[in-house]
This record gives sequence, C-alpha cells and structure tokens, in this order.
Amino acid sequence: MYHLQELSLRIREMVLLAVASGATGCSGSVDAPQGGPQAAAASYLEYVVATMRANSVHRLRIDWTEFTKTVNAAANQATSISDTYPAIRVAIGLLGDGHTFYRTITGVTLAVPTRSCAAPAPIRPTVPANIGYVRIEGYSGNMPAEFAQRIQDSIRTHDRVGLAGWIVDLRGNTGGNMWPMVAGVGPVLGEATLGYFIGPTGGETMWEYRDGASRLNGTPVQSLLATYRVIRENPRVAVLTDNGTASSGEAVAISFRKRPDTRTFGGGTCGLSTANQGYAMPDGAVLQLTTALMADRTKASYGDVVPPDEVITDQGQLAQRAVAWILTGQ
Repeated sequence: MYHLQELSLRIREMVLLAVASGATGCSGSVDAPQGGPQAAAASYLEYVVATMRANSVHRLRIDWTEFTKTVNAAANQATSISDTYPAIRVAIGLLGDGHTFYRTITGVTLAVPTRSCAAPAPIRPTVPANIGYVRIEGYSGNMPAEFAQRIQDSIRTHDRVGLAGWIVDLRGNTGGNMWPMVAGVGPVLGEATLGYFIGPTGGETMWEYRDGASRLNGTPVQSLLATYRVIRENPRVAVLTDNGTASSGEAVAISFRKRPDTRTFGGGTCGLSTANQGYAMPDGAVLQLTTALMADRTKASYGDVVPPDEVITDQGQLAQRAVAWILTGQ
C-alpha cells in the first residue's frame, strides 16, 4: 500500500538523484553511528531521527527538541539496535504522516498507520461494447515491465473503432510501484505532465507519460517494448476509486485529475497521497520516509484523501453512472 515501496534499485536511485538535486527540498546525508553497545544504540537512534529531521515532509512544523526528547525516553537505555525499535515506532508516530515505515534487516515492518485503507472487493462492471474498460491493481513485484505490458495489452484488447470512452478502474489498488501503472495506462491518459511531488519548501519533481514511458523529471522510469496508441486519442475517461485506492493507486488517480473530459466516480481514496523515499540505515535496515505531497498537473497538492467528482457507494449504480456520463457527458 505504500507509494514507491518496492521500487527497483534503478528507480530508487533516480528518486534519490532528484531529491539530492533539491527537487523535493530534502537536505543531505547524516553521519553514521559509532561507539560501544549502549553508545552505538543511542547513536543509531540519533541517526534515524536526524534522517527524519533532514527529510520529513513535516520537518518544518515539528518541534524537534520535544520530538527528540520523547523518542529518547522511549529508548529506555537501549543497548542494541533492536532495543531501539520501540523508540523508532514512537518517532514514526510523532511524524504524523501515516505513511512512513521502517523495515528491519529481518524484514519486520514498523509503522503507525493513521488510516484504514479498505473497501469491499470491487465487482467488475458489465459495460456496453462501445466503452472500453481497464482495471489497474496494486503492484509491488519484480517484473514491472511485464505488469505494465499487461495493462497495455488489456487496453489493446478492449480498444475498437467507435468507442465512446473508457472506464479506468482503480478500486482496491493498494499501491506499490506507481511507474508501471502509469506506463501501462499511458495510452488512455495521453502524453502529458501528470503530476508533481512537492516538498515542504516548495521544491517539485514532475512525473509524466511521454514516448511510451512513465518519466520522472523527464527521465524514463518504466518503458515498454511494445507500446500502443488508442484508436481515438484523448478519449473521455471515467475513473473509479474507493477507500481501497491507496498510495501509488492514488498517484494514478491524481494523474487523471484535471485531465480534459475526465470524471471520477465512487468513494474517496485512502488518503496516502504522499511520496515515500527509502533511506538505508547503517545496519542495512531501510527507513521509508514520507518526503513530499502528491499534486496534480495544475500543482494543486493533496497529501490526504483524493475525493471523487461524484460520490457513489452502490457498486451497481457506480458502473451505470460512469457509463451514462461517458455516453452523454452529463
């Protein structure tokens, strides 16, 4: 469910490069911890907090003196890195973004969720022959190009002469890696700047779909070997969302915001429309820290629930309403 949670090393390096260049307003690195057992544990925790202080999306609104005092009290004289985990969890909670998490070297995740991202299993709608349909699920696997290709292949299968428009179904998309999602649905989205990651000081990083690839500040992140162009370019699009649409799923929903001839139906998204960036800790653990808000192509920022244009809770009525709008524009 986490945005950028399972990026490939190449994607993560590009995000780090964008941040290092000041795109999201993040600062530089911090010194690694040193010392004996108790000193090393204290220094490790200090390193974690320093990383948060330098890069958190909320870093400008936090009282770091009180923050550090509270976190250190939770460490309870830790003598090992694992002893610092309760304090790290406290720190994550104090950040207040609901999206940051810490993954230990053994794969245990420490997080303090602030939202429940759940919804009934979406029912695949029955749509008339003159409306295309594509569903985009969450994805955190290690074959992103294949995932993106499957989405485009679905678009190719459903495309035909005389289509009135498309339904893009993002319900239950719990997130993961946004880049193959954007690349896959690109033919329906159209080539454009789709959104931005905006840091607390106003620095921005752009994402887009162009030349068959999803891009970060113009650099291809996910490309496809066989790209497709829809028969009717710039089609009318109805987007379906619900509370199960989270993180990277919300990034795709935002990619359609302010797009011409586009309308969203269903429920508000989970509210994790923020960007996470991975920071390697000295022991090999990873702090996935929320560093920026997502914004649409007009630079209107979110960081919380992305509301639909029309709230429709009944799944049967949802498809009917989306189809009616595509056919009539009303």
